[in-house]
Amino acid sequence: MNKRRVVITGLGVVSPNGMNVSEFNSNLQKGVSGIRCIEELKKMNFSCQIAGLPMYNKEYLNNYFNNIQLKGLHATGMEYGVIAGMDAWKNAGFSINDSDIPYWDTGVIFGTGILGVDKFREAIYKVDNGDVRRLGSTTVTQTMASGISAFLGGIIGCGNIVTTNSSACSTGTEAILMAYNRIINKEAEVILAGSTSDSGPYIWGGFDAMRILPYKYNDNPTKASRPMSAAASGFVPGSGAGALVVESLENAKKRGATIYAEILGGHVNSGGQRGGGSMTAPNNQAVQRCIRKAIDNAGIQPVDIDAINGHLTATNKDADEIQNWCQALERKGQDFPYINSLKSLVGHCLAASGSIESVATILQLKENYVFGNINCEDLHPEIASLISRDRVPVQTINFSPNIIAKASFGFGDVNACIIFKKYL
Repeated sequence: MNKRRVVITGLGVVSPNGMNVSEFNSNLQKGVSGIRCIEELKKMNFSCQIAGLPMYNKEYLNNYFNNIQLKGLHATGMEYGVIAGMDAWKNAGFSINDSDIPYWDTGVIFGTGILGVDKFREAIYKVDNGDVRRLGSTTVTQTMASGISAFLGGIIGCGNIVTTNSSACSTGTEAILMAYNRIINKEAEVILAGSTSDSGPYIWGGFDAMRILPYKYNDNPTKASRPMSAAASGFVPGSGAGALVVESLENAKKRGATIYAEILGGHVNSGGQRGGGSMTAPNNQAVQRCIRKAIDNAGIQPVDIDAINGHLTATNKDADEIQNWCQALERKGQDFPYINSLKSLVGHCLAASGSIESVATILQLKENYVFGNINCEDLHPEIASLISRDRVPVQTINFSPNIIAKASFGFGDVNACIIFKKYL
């Protein structure tokens, strides 16, 4: 039996190098980095004093929150998610539901790793000082993980699933696949899917303590994030949010929506922290299996993939990831697809990475280009032994990909791979 066709009809992004899709798209093509020095990290004696941080004035929030909602708001992940989510919703041509009847066929699946750390810290100090009554009425909703999906679902007026998933770096890609599967199974027509990640020292401090962040580039931040480079020395922390409106093709065509891309399928799995997998390292067999299963689910062949947007964090696991792609696709050398990593431009946006990178993947399909990997002129020798140098472009190339595979591999040995196709 033929599957329902599922498409993307709206995009929204809050990224270190772009606060909206237009700016983000332009900076992707130009290779503009959003990684910068963070003075707060320097004052707090971080080894790595740089990060990918979305930049906007607090007045900008007036476009997305009313005065009551803004009162006591102190959760960057909530801010990022609402901005990206509402931009995607409006970009899809939808309006806000102002009736008393929910949209029964519309839902929200919006993931996060942790939400409202700054608000939680604020609450701890007030409780410790005996000022419980001064916490405010929104502390719970700003710090519960599902606060972001509940907030968006309430604004839109969703009557279908409204939930938050959390799978470390795989969160955003997993959320899109959850939406896809729900629409495939005829349990919904429209899902706002995406993910968000808080920013700041209380999010990034643990990674700094693990010594997996680069510390030699504090005076040269745009050179720090170096996926697939021989000089890669760790990932640059980042933050933001990505959002996609996932919709059945029938519903999209019925309302005359703009269609950005089609989702052909995908797969989510875990390596079980066995076979070399651990809380922080992937089981390579599970990664390869996830890629193969995604391809099978999409109904395509490995040779059909024109480009890959990898996870590729600028750690010593980059070469392993390329090896896994080669094994899973049975392609290497000049036959390997083009491959890139958004992290060279924005850092590793943690739970938001999969959704922001999916927006970047879809823009490449829609606008006919493959963005370059900045800071990768010195391709890692292990990677160079597997694939041809020109498969890793360092500048944006004019190319019209038809199918792009997007993958995310997260802490906890969890994997997600999704296959996007140009809509014709």
